[in-house]
Formats: sequence, structure tokens, C-alpha cells
Amino acid sequence: MRSIAGRRRGWKIKVSSRRKVVREMLELARMDDVDVKVSMIQALIPMGLIEVGKELQKEVLKLAGEEGRHGKTNVRWGSQPGSIYLSDQKVPIDVPRVRNKAYNIEIPLEYYRKLQEPYMDGELIYKKLLNGLTTHKYRESTQLIPEVFGMSASKVSRQFKRATEAKLKELQERPLDGYDFIAIFVDGKRYADDGLVMSMGVTVEGEKVFLGVEQMSTENSRSMEQYFEGLIERGLTYKDGLLFVVDGSKGIIKAVEAAFPSCAVIQRCQFHKIENVVSYLSKGLRPVWRAKLRAAYKQTKYESAKRALEKLESELHEINPSAAKSLKEGLEETLTLHRLGLFSELGKSFSSTNPIESVMSQLGQYTDKVDRWRGGSHIQRWTASGLLELKPRLNKVKGFRYLKLLKMRLKEEVASRQKKEAAGCATIDNLPTGIHLTRAEV
Repeated sequence: MRSIAGRRRGWKIKVSSRRKVVREMLELARMDDVDVKVSMIQALIPMGLIEVGKELQKEVLKLAGEEGRHGKTNVRWGSQPGSIYLSDQKVPIDVPRVRNKAYNIEIPLEYYRKLQEPYMDGELIYKKLLNGLTTHKYRESTQLIPEVFGMSASKVSRQFKRATEAKLKELQERPLDGYDFIAIFVDGKRYADDGLVMSMGVTVEGEKVFLGVEQMSTENSRSMEQYFEGLIERGLTYKDGLLFVVDGSKGIIKAVEAAFPSCAVIQRCQFHKIENVVSYLSKGLRPVWRAKLRAAYKQTKYESAKRALEKLESELHEINPSAAKSLKEGLEETLTLHRLGLFSELGKSFSSTNPIESVMSQLGQYTDKVDRWRGGSHIQRWTASGLLELKPRLNKVKGFRYLKLLKMRLKEEVASRQKKEAAGCATIDNLPTGIHLTRAEV
């Protein structure tokens, strides 16, 4: 087996030598021998070069007219070495030249100019690297003929970086005013020592749309509020109410309430709540209490579910007060779907953060291949690219036919809140002189 140094020496063959071999292959392809033509067709690139040569000569004919005619302004001016992209491969060719005698300037060939741009703007390289092909193996894995050049690891890496930067920009700057969102899932993902928060919106038709990613070490309220404000600036509509499904992070919940006052209806993840509660118990008790809590949450009626959970809380208080306190904290927010009367219809999709966690699990097929992360930009580019790659494969949320009903219930919830707030303001304004109460006290 040749060493890496030996292979690199082989790559450094002069482009002029490569061009000579290409010309010889083209001459073979022009022969009438059927077997030769079949082999050339199977090689793809030589046949592509023949068509390129034909198109270039057509453009020369259009610019300079028939060869041998005198008195023309534009004339043929020999040829010069050049290169074009066929698929994702860069191949050397001889480019015909046309010159304008009146102005003594060269006329560029439009067809040649377009072929100098990477095919699909580097999309093929982007797809291959995103799906696991490394930059150092790219040349030997994709090269069709030895004459291909310009495929070094560094050059392939630069093309991939440009492509992923464009994907990140698309994800982060895409306008959101054209979507009718009904719910937003928010969760975080760890990359070594770095943290990334991402959100996924669900439209009233059940379509899943990735809204953006943000790097932050912890899900603190200030950073999250700025993140939500960015979504609003991009056109996110929320005045009729949005259901936010979160894992119970206090920072996220505080930020949601600050960024979407009166309009955010929070559903805490029931799965996270159960796991948080049983984590306080001994290993022997965990399966029993996990089953009890799940059974309580499966009650379809709000009153039944709340009554069952309150009973379990009092039982837990005798066994482990800390577990009981954990269950009581934010309990009402875990029952939001029950309170809206839609748990039986939408509980599978919106009672937990499983939909976005499933996406993050699938995202691992792209990001888990990276051995070492080189900063936040590197993480965000790969994450955005992976999310956009996953998007066409995502199904609608389960129970999407009931989302219009959810939209109506959310609108009623927001109207009820605003009515209470208005009544509270009126009560404060009508207090006798000298008496001052806060809104909470009212």
C-alpha cells in the first residue's frame, strides 16, 4: 500500500500532463468503435467534455462566424488552458478564444464562465461531507478519472464551510410571518462543553418548522428572552396565543412569560416531571411510582388527573418530602392540555418534549460524526445543516386534525387572561386615596 506521501506525489502531476491525457481520451471517445464509446459513456466525464467542446465551438461560431471568412470584427484567437466543473470534479480543458479587433479586447465565453462555477453551487460536496465522507478521503472516494484536480482536503473543506454557512443563514434569518404557528417546542442539546438551544414550531396544519438555534452555556432567562425577541423580529405572530412545550427549565419559562406576556400558554413536559420526581426515590421504589404517576397523567379529565396527582403528592410526603415538593412545583403547568380539554386528542404530541427530542436524536446521525468541535460557529453550522436536511423527512404531528380546535381554545385562554388583567387594573385604579396594592395582591 502506498504511503500518504506517495499518494500526494501522485496528485502533484502537472495540470498540463493531465490536460494531455484528457485530450487523448476525447480523441478515443470520438472514434466509431462501439466498445470504446460504451466505456467512455460509463466514465461520464469524457462524454461530458465532448459536449462541452461542442457547446464552446457553437458559441465561438456565433461570435466569430464561419472559419476562414475575412473582414470580421470578432476573430478566432487560438486557445488557452482552462478548467471547468463536471459534477463536483474539476477537469482541465483547452478553451477557444475570441478577440474583438476593433477594441483589441478578448470576448469571454458565457458557456465557459458558467461551467467554472461548482455544480449546484457545491451542493454535492456538501451532501457527501454531511453524510460522513471526510475531507481527506474525498478525492480517492469520488474521483472518476486521474486527470481531475483541485480536490485537496483544504479546498473541499472551504467549499463545505461556505455551504454550511449559507444553511445557517437560511435557518437563522428566514422570515416567520408566513407561518400560522400554534405551538413551539423548546429544548437544549449538549456538544461537549457547549450548549445549544433550539426551537421547533408547529403550524395549524401540523407541519414542523425549525425556527433557529442559539448557543448558550445554560438556559438562563436573559439569553432565552433575547432569543425569543429575535423570533418576534423575524415575524413570529403570537397575539392569538401560543402553546409552549418545555422541559420545566425555570429560565425558559420565565423568558417565555416575559417575551409573550398574556399570550404564552405553557405545557410542562410530563415525562420530565415524572423522572424528576422519581429521581428522589430509592431504586426499588422508582418503577412503582413511575407507573402511578403515568396512570394519573393518563386521566383524560382535568379534575380527575389533578385529584389523582394531589393524592399521590400526599402519599409521597410520607415517603419522601423532597419528591412530594418536586411533584407540587409547577404541577398546574403539566396539566395545561387537560385544562384545555384536549388531552385525549393531543396528549401524545404536546404533553411532552418528545417531538423535538426525537429530532435531536435523528440529528445525531450527522453531528455525531464530528470528532472535535472548533467553536460555536462550527457547532451552529453543522446543527443548522443537519436540521434542514431532516426537514423533508419529518411527519406531521399526531392529532394535527385537532389543531384548529387547539387554536380556538388558546384564543379563548388569552382573551380570559386579558380580561382578568384589565379587571385587575381597574380595581387598582379605583382604590381609595392612600391605599396601594400590587397586582398580585389584587
